[in-house]
Amino acid sequence: MREEQSNKPSQKKKNDPKKPWFWPVVYVGFSVVFVGMIWGYNVFVSTDSAEESEWTDASKTDKVTIETNAKAESMKYPFKETMLDNVEIVQHYYDMEADEATREKSLVVFKQSYIMSTGVSLSMNSEPFEVVAALSGKVEEVNLDPFEGDEIVLSHANGMQTKYRSVTGILVKVGDVVEQGQSLATAAENEWNPNAGVHLQFEVLENGVLINPESLLAF
Repeated sequence: MREEQSNKPSQKKKNDPKKPWFWPVVYVGFSVVFVGMIWGYNVFVSTDSAEESEWTDASKTDKVTIETNAKAESMKYPFKETMLDNVEIVQHYYDMEADEATREKSLVVFKQSYIMSTGVSLSMNSEPFEVVAALSGKVEEVNLDPFEGDEIVLSHANGMQTKYRSVTGILVKVGDVVEQGQSLATAAENEWNPNAGVHLQFEVLENGVLINPESLLAF
């Protein structure tokens, strides 16, 4: 009887073997899946962010390049350079330090009064000619004035402004961005300065102050 009782526990123990490797394997499996999910998410986010960053950086680079190029431009003539030999200055910019002959040629006669010229009046044998942008910039104003002549005002990346007065057939509007050498209008005549005939009144401002265009261009 005792012998039978002593055999039963040993039989039960034999039929219920322990498996010490089972739960560690389960834990490892879950860990691998979890780590894989995190890694995949990070790769997706990083790739998307990199593409967005690359696009943004490229946009900024293009904008900076355009502005830098505009700032680096040197002013050119407000007409086609091939016409330079045909250009005559009918009125100079009035400069107190200029010689007497130049100062006399810088006065505009209006109703028996002398008015100092604020720019240069350019003529090509009193014939209409194409007026172009001296610098790349933005059209700030288009002023229609049949008495003094229609006018276009451009602002530029270097802080300057250029004005093109006594023109007709204007090809641009306020807000337009123009490139250096782009056609703006055609030179015309006006009632305010009839002695100049068909001409372009070209003015340059630096930080809002009128300066002599001839100091920037060799006419």
